[in-house]
Amino acid sequence: MRKMTLLMIAFAALAAPATGKADVLGSAYLNSAAAGDAVIGFSHGAPDATFTVPSPTNPACSGNFAGDTLCFNSGYFGSTSPYTLGGFLSSGGATVVTGAANLGANLDNTVFEFTGTVSVTTGEMFQAGHDDGLQLMIGSDLVIDAPFGTSFTTTPAIYTGPTGTFSFDLVYGECCGAPAALGISLPLISPVLTPEPASMAIIGGGLAGLGAVRRRRRRTA
Repeated sequence: MRKMTLLMIAFAALAAPATGKADVLGSAYLNSAAAGDAVIGFSHGAPDATFTVPSPTNPACSGNFAGDTLCFNSGYFGSTSPYTLGGFLSSGGATVVTGAANLGANLDNTVFEFTGTVSVTTGEMFQAGHDDGLQLMIGSDLVIDAPFGTSFTTTPAIYTGPTGTFSFDLVYGECCGAPAALGISLPLISPVLTPEPASMAIIGGGLAGLGAVRRRRRRTA
């Protein structure tokens, strides 16, 4: 009976909800001098807001941004999203993690940084629509280098690094007034699900108990 109980505990832990690594992680830096020259590695302090974006698909990317995985639109393409940090993030289906008090801030001179993981092949084509500056690095390969303020433009690029799974870093700078728009399709990989730490502890305890029961049975045999 004790053995059955321990097995039930272990299986219940395995069936418990799992947590995944965050989707695409994002950070926003308000009133940043780097907004007009959006380069990876820009100087910054603590972010004014952090957020996540769904991956590998993003249901917010529809209409003019259909097929994209990152899509934000504040005051462009008929968007009704206000030119604020909150309006920008909500337009792209982002979930705010920290900095909710700053969502009403004006978006001008804000730098966004997105990080995550992609699976890419050598020679893969990329295309980003952006207003204003943008840089994208995959692994050690700078794929898109268009850091300066501009009206909405489309920048094509070819990935020339090795085939494989790599981290990416995308920096987008919104300067020079409304509107703000960003759309890009990245070959994001699904978050890796891992059991909750508490579930792992329960599993460990259950398996240890099963081992103790087995040892006692051997001694009494």
